Amino acid sequence: MAKRKKKNKYQDIRKMVTAGSWLALVMLVTFFVGRYFLSCKACNRDHDSGKVTSTCKGLDKVILPKNIKNVTKQYKGFIIYFNPEYHIPNCVSYELTGTETEGDVPRFNSFATDPNIKGSANPWDYTRSGYDRGHMAPAADMKWDQQAMEESFYMTNVCPQIHALNDGGWQKLEKHVREWAERDSAIIVITGPILSADMATIGDIGVAVPQAFFKVVLAPYTNPVRAIGFIYPNRSCKGGIKPYAVSVDEVEKQTGLDFFSALSDDVENKVESECNVNQWQQR
Repeated sequence: MAKRKKKNKYQDIRKMVTAGSWLALVMLVTFFVGRYFLSCKACNRDHDSGKVTSTCKGLDKVILPKNIKNVTKQYKGFIIYFNPEYHIPNCVSYELTGTETEGDVPRFNSFATDPNIKGSANPWDYTRSGYDRGHMAPAADMKWDQQAMEESFYMTNVCPQIHALNDGGWQKLEKHVREWAERDSAIIVITGPILSADMATIGDIGVAVPQAFFKVVLAPYTNPVRAIGFIYPNRSCKGGIKPYAVSVDEVEKQTGLDFFSALSDDVENKVESECNVNQWQQR
């Protein structure tokens, strides 16, 4: 009778280790794949365009005082918070990704009355008024999609701006914002007028002319998270962005709006109190 081979205990150990390694690898892959699809569902990732909205975190949500008249409308590229009393937006908000800044959709360049919101101004309300039709969500930030581009030309996304501001300092700030989106992967942008009781009006409908405008920017995916605000008077604003930089807290104080409330209180309090322009200008 042939002798039975003596079992090598080291072979058993190696088999156990190998099996354990494969099991661990399968579990790890399953975990990350599951997490990916769950996060995609939660954040509304568009798998075709690669766009990730911030809806799941509510970072683009703005809380308005109860005494301000407002109609909220979600468009493809931005959210409008429209004031039907003044016929201009209270603000607009959107997420801008680095990929979106590389879009090649040509500028639409045809303003239109918003058919979806009562109280929208008409393009001719600005005719011979001395003011530009100033985008709050810039057309250049919507060049990633034709529909988003066209909707940015609704008059509900427009405020009367002095040409020297619209074509000068304000435009320079908008270019900086696109550079930040490209550098930081994605940012949240909120823009609007600073409303006051003594605003002049233009056009038959009585479109209010703001005396100043604000923009707040949040970089939620940087480490650490950072935010900054800007206030530009409705006049020629020469020089760089530094003279107009303020904290988000200051913008909230002047507008009565509440930004980035979806952040944890400690992070929100920290980033909204800061105004570090040098940090934003770093490459």
